[in-house]
Amino acid sequence: MPLEATMMVIDNSEYMRNGDYVPSRFDAQADAVNTIVQTKIDSNPENTVGVMTMAHKGPEVLVTHSKELGQVVKGLHTASLNMGGYIDIPTAINIAQLALKHRENKNLRQRIIVFIGSPLQGPAADEREMVKLAKKLKKNNVAIDLIVFGDGIEEGESSVLKAFIENASSADNSHLVSVPPGPHLLSDVIISSPVLAEDRGIPPGTIAAAGPSGTGGTNDYEFGVDPNLDPELAMALRMSMEEERARQAAEEQAHGSTDASQTTPPRDGATGDADEDAALRQALAMSEGRDVDMDGEDEEDLDEEEAIARAIEMSMKQDQEEHGQKKQ
Repeated sequence: MPLEATMMVIDNSEYMRNGDYVPSRFDAQADAVNTIVQTKIDSNPENTVGVMTMAHKGPEVLVTHSKELGQVVKGLHTASLNMGGYIDIPTAINIAQLALKHRENKNLRQRIIVFIGSPLQGPAADEREMVKLAKKLKKNNVAIDLIVFGDGIEEGESSVLKAFIENASSADNSHLVSVPPGPHLLSDVIISSPVLAEDRGIPPGTIAAAGPSGTGGTNDYEFGVDPNLDPELAMALRMSMEEERARQAAEEQAHGSTDASQTTPPRDGATGDADEDAALRQALAMSEGRDVDMDGEDEEDLDEEEAIARAIEMSMKQDQEEHGQKKQ
């Protein structure tokens, strides 16, 4: 398992209030940060994790070199109270690199994970400046992962962030992961991505990359989850989708049956047979402990005794008609 000191740079700009990721972009990001922290600490007890923001009044370090999830949660709460402004990626990365340089255990490899959910502005949108920063990280043996979502997806598909990762990556140690909105959780996609592959005991390079520099995408698999890496999650998402489709199909069929019954007049002589069939179906349903609809009556208005009485009455009526036919 990797021995790493990780500094996570989170987006606390005004864009994080959007609700295109459930329940909001910031809350989805916070859940992903908790997942990464827990995975890193479980991977190796010597690992440390830090958290910092890069918007509001400027980049700010909230937690440095911690092994406790509680401190990270406290830092995330502080960040949630200070949302606003725009992200400053280059400054935040330089501060994160400085924090990693002063780590206590020099045997820990250095890694920065940056969440980008806002449009690139200023120096971050300058490809030349970003490439220069990437080469500096590579020279100092600092790996970096970019997780883009929300408004950051469009930037992640541009040349700036791709060029940044290509120049920062050494032996496929840096990645660009794009997570579009959908039924999946941001944390679920990240845990199945190359970002945490090595921490989960998956050899480097096992997860197919979408580009020459390890830029990973999420569109290669259904729901953005690789079933080979997390079969239980993939199966749960697939079952949930199938249940939703079945429910919608049942609703459409029920609406179609209702419309047909309202528009199609009964045939001559068929009314009595329909009433009798309905009563028999009701009696059968009650014997099996089920509930079914009755013609023109609400189930809540017709209790069990009335239903039984009606079924018996219909049965006696049928017997009388049969005896009358025999006498004739």
